[in-house]
Amino acid sequence: MPKKFSKKQMISFREKAYRAVRKIQKGKVMTYKQVAKITGHPKAWRAVGNILNKNQDSKTPCHRVVKSNGRAGGYKDGAKKKFSLLKREGVITKNRRVALLKFHKNRKDEKNDRIFVE
Repeated sequence: MPKKFSKKQMISFREKAYRAVRKIQKGKVMTYKQVAKITGHPKAWRAVGNILNKNQDSKTPCHRVVKSNGRAGGYKDGAKKKFSLLKREGVITKNRRVALLKFHKNRKDEKNDRIFVE
């Protein structure tokens, strides 16, 4: 007999990505790859980008997610708007890139790996 799952147990990949992005504090950023890792699908960074590009919920700060090289990546209102929002929040940008600094709480545990602004 198949197991029965409640809706609470079956959280979609999309919802996991949105939840991860909603936890990013003002003035901080994460990469698409880091969001993918948090969702449990470390190689799905392109899927994260596609999900966030279609986001309509203003409570999900998609502008706080950038590419691993610091470039903007996609944003529904364009890269200029994304950088404008990040600058307003205190994120340091230079040459159309976010200044990234890796911070490890515990170097042995990659789940605690976050990227914050210098």
